[in-house]
Amino acid sequence: MSSEALIPDLSLLLKKAGRLLLQVVAALFLASVAWVLMYRWVAPPATWLMLDRRAHAPVGLGYYGIQPEPRHINYQFRTLDEVAPAVPLALVAAEDQRFLLHHGFDFDALTKAAKRNWNGDGTHIVGGSTISQQVAKNVFLWHGRSYVRKAAEAYFTVLIEFLWNKRRIMEMYLSVAEMGDCTFGVEAASQRYFGKSASRVTPAEAALLAGVLPNPLRFRASNPGPVARAKQQRVMRNMRRLGGVTYVNTLLTK
Repeated sequence: MSSEALIPDLSLLLKKAGRLLLQVVAALFLASVAWVLMYRWVAPPATWLMLDRRAHAPVGLGYYGIQPEPRHINYQFRTLDEVAPAVPLALVAAEDQRFLLHHGFDFDALTKAAKRNWNGDGTHIVGGSTISQQVAKNVFLWHGRSYVRKAAEAYFTVLIEFLWNKRRIMEMYLSVAEMGDCTFGVEAASQRYFGKSASRVTPAEAALLAGVLPNPLRFRASNPGPVARAKQQRVMRNMRRLGGVTYVNTLLTK
């Protein structure tokens, strides 16, 4: 067969491959939109991290409260109406004080974090993720660090900010965030550490739960050490600065 005869065949093959690729991309896009829309009203049965924690105990120096075998996940989804008002306030005060102002990404926080990491010694990496980004990561993605996962995180952050409201984003965050080994969400954490429902936690207890979130396997919400206590006090100051219950009432209408 001559090279001239091969050229039309190759062109046709490329066109078919291009159409197939577009169909795959469209299918993935529609599936991701449907997935996010479903969780607008339905609580996730589990997350990838929950499944991973059930299968494998985390390994690290200084980890606290690692559950023995057989490992069982403690997770109960809660709405904002089912938790104490101090809970969402403390989470915003600890993790993302511009939560009601941004649309998924806090570029000021990202810039500050990048500068601190650049000027640091490399042993302590500071993050600039918003609550929306953490929800995208916790609910829809696998555990780990890679450019592919970060790109997927940005994509799902845009989707949830567009398809959900701030109230739903906060409900998802307070329900699925890891707060100890095999312990996910403020309800499971409140039961484990304080022996009561998240609807009955005090502002100080809510601040303690939120303060250990950067690394709940090392910082203890029960019998907290000096570092956890210092974080708790800082969160409580931020809670007062945000306006207390007034801020929560604003969140409930978003």
